[in-house]
Amino acid sequence: MQEGKNLTEIKIEDQKILENKELSIKEALIPVLFLMALLAYNIFFAEGAWLGDYSNQFILLIGGLVAAIMGFLNKVPLKSMINEVVENWKSVFVPIMILFLVGALAGTWLVSGIIPAMVYYGLQVLSPEIFLPASVIIAAIISIATGSSWTTSATVGIALVGIGSALGIPSGMIAGAVISGAYFGDKMSPLSDTTNLAPAMAGTDLFTHIKYMAFTTVPTILVTLIVFAILSGTIETSGSADISNLLASIDSSFNITPWLFVVPLVVIAMILMKTKPLIALGAGVVLAGVFAMIFQSDVLTTLSESNIKSIVNAIFTDTQITTDNEKLTELFSAGGMKGMLWTIFLIICAMVFGGIMDAIGALSRITKSLLSLASTIFGLFASTVISCLGLNVIASDQYLALVIPGKMFKKAFEDRNLAPENLSRTLEDSGTVTSVLIPWNTCGAYQSGVLGVGVGEYAAFAIFNWLSPFMTLLFAAFRIKIRQIVKKD
Repeated sequence: MQEGKNLTEIKIEDQKILENKELSIKEALIPVLFLMALLAYNIFFAEGAWLGDYSNQFILLIGGLVAAIMGFLNKVPLKSMINEVVENWKSVFVPIMILFLVGALAGTWLVSGIIPAMVYYGLQVLSPEIFLPASVIIAAIISIATGSSWTTSATVGIALVGIGSALGIPSGMIAGAVISGAYFGDKMSPLSDTTNLAPAMAGTDLFTHIKYMAFTTVPTILVTLIVFAILSGTIETSGSADISNLLASIDSSFNITPWLFVVPLVVIAMILMKTKPLIALGAGVVLAGVFAMIFQSDVLTTLSESNIKSIVNAIFTDTQITTDNEKLTELFSAGGMKGMLWTIFLIICAMVFGGIMDAIGALSRITKSLLSLASTIFGLFASTVISCLGLNVIASDQYLALVIPGKMFKKAFEDRNLAPENLSRTLEDSGTVTSVLIPWNTCGAYQSGVLGVGVGEYAAFAIFNWLSPFMTLLFAAFRIKIRQIVKKD
């Protein structure tokens, strides 16, 4: 998530929901069905390369074109569509800058020895038997403290993927564990912007929301930990017997010292002190460059004739550190800012599709149609969940997946005498956490780009994220902790 109250700096709760009475539900769904069909063809029949390396980006633009045609047929001015796309682009400007900095961070933390040091010491502490549940807990703690799953992935997430990969654990499992813990902590942190946004949309206060959300969130994370504990005991790893060789290879390739941890500790401390993420991550890049000059001059010399040039290359382009261990050589590579371009283009194209769908009134029409199907209390909860999931797919942005259902369903919850914390919890259980499961959603694109693991690889193992909507529906079906509005005489 783009969490942390100062991360996006967007007053998304003030967003106006655009309606178009001319647009029918069938017309609203045409661009969605067209997009889904093309994406399915690309994945299952063209192996993801139907239109080249940027197939998904082109498909999103084609979907946006179909939505625009529906808009023209229903008297929506081109200017309105362009304005919504531009507003969407503005909303992701800060996240895109963060992505560039994360790419630079990965490169400089590699050449400075920070990531190798994390792997070096982590291998000695985290054994395969406890690695996955430990990763969930570590990510959860950092995310609660920072209020940001994005920051968690960009710091300890990268390190945990490196350590686990060296132990021979599948990267999809590691990323799923990291994301599960990160989104649990993010969801329960009062510093998170979605945790503040959901109660604002529903009409309740922050701490009532967090307390009420714990009823579904704590059982979900406990199930997640149990599953990862079982997985840790059953997976076959190749790293345990090779740890001494791995440690020797890292030690011979880098100057490993605990002083290298000063940089990530400074970054985390700055975020905890509510420093703007762009500044905190930028400071991490600069400090890593300085530490590379101090501790890894030999590594920089092997990369280029100039140490400064080696650091600049690490920030902007590909970097590969060759070791005497093939597994580590594959691990110790980074793409710098250049490596984030695919993800950034995906976000930009997703905002085109989402912006046009909003401008023509399709998002509002689809949500209203779902609301009309909610004839029972369970149906109301189910409609809210489906609406949040659908908007994560269609609008490609988790904020809209909270704002639009929050505004559209608020009165329906009140009419059924349901306390607003029921709605705020459902928004978080289905809108916030599932955004990371959609490859073209800003959150899915970010996590995939930062951790270097495709959404398709980690989605099944992001247990907390896909289990949360089922948990909230289970509570609704059996009327567990479904609070009624207490009316005063």
